[in-house]
Amino acid sequence: MNSDQREQQLLRGLAENDTKAIQTIYAGNFSLIQALVLNNNGSYDDARDVFQEAMVILYEKARKSDFQLTCQLRTYLYAISKRLWLKKLKHHGLFVSNTELSLLEPVIPVEEDLEMAEKKDEEFEVMESAFAKLGEPCKSLLEAFYIQKKSMSDLVEIFGYTNTDNAKNQKYKCLMRLKKLFFAQYSK
Repeated sequence: MNSDQREQQLLRGLAENDTKAIQTIYAGNFSLIQALVLNNNGSYDDARDVFQEAMVILYEKARKSDFQLTCQLRTYLYAISKRLWLKKLKHHGLFVSNTELSLLEPVIPVEEDLEMAEKKDEEFEVMESAFAKLGEPCKSLLEAFYIQKKSMSDLVEIFGYTNTDNAKNQKYKCLMRLKKLFFAQYSK
């Protein structure tokens, strides 16, 4: 079964409320929509709401006998979600002017965004893999600084360095090690 046939099967399943088809569509597409919303002033709950609304729209379309999907399911859901999210941003007075929104209405250039989002997802996966291979204490040190937003003074205390210069030096070495691991995997 090729990907077009598979997507048509998923659409038929969605139209018939097939739980497995719905779960497959959700599993294959939610992370993309989540990235779209999170990268544009939204929260995880916003992403869930937008995706749910997009699924309802897709469901209603899929139930119509004359509906034909002319792009990938992922592209279609992304376009709907992007439009929904832009409208919500506009409603809350954020980010989008009326002109920008009206320009986006007829044709949303989703292919570029989709490619960028897929590339970012791929890079994120490579970074996650590189980070997992980093080892201790670098992993904990970088998490403390970049994720937990600890100061250099905090790092001195937590990791037992003699001063902040030593902490900075160790952080730099860990970053270089992570960078090396990342690019070793990324170039493959």
